[in-house]
Amino acid sequence: MVKYNITEKKKKEAAYISALSTGLVEKIYEKILLKFVVEKKYRDPEYTAAKMAAEIGYNARYISAVVHLRYRDNFSQLINEFRIKESMYMIADKHFADMKMEDIALATGFANRQSFYSAFFRKNGMTPTEYRLRHIAKTTQNDPAENNYED
Repeated sequence: MVKYNITEKKKKEAAYISALSTGLVEKIYEKILLKFVVEKKYRDPEYTAAKMAAEIGYNARYISAVVHLRYRDNFSQLINEFRIKESMYMIADKHFADMKMEDIALATGFANRQSFYSAFFRKNGMTPTEYRLRHIAKTTQNDPAENNYED
């Protein structure tokens, strides 16, 4: 039984690749990393390549071309990758154990629970809830403090 209607998107060559020099690719790549890794712009559910382009001063097509060259993905797939990685961290971290999946989805930039579950399942082959249950089971087995042995 298929849990989600997931269709693979066709891979196509990014426009403007031939217009980018190696130096320009590296410069744009560093700015993309700054926006995602440092500023965590992916947490904004309405963040787009056009918004990033306006912030860093380059054409959105250049950003798409650099994302394609460096990550072999498109912009929306890349942004979801960052969101999923952060959500996996939050799901596995005991400090967020009481947080609902919908709250984790919103905190990491997904617009709604359904898009979060679909992207998470596509990436990991399981739902976020299944991931949490598996992680809890592994942590309990490996944590001697969880076992209350009496001598």
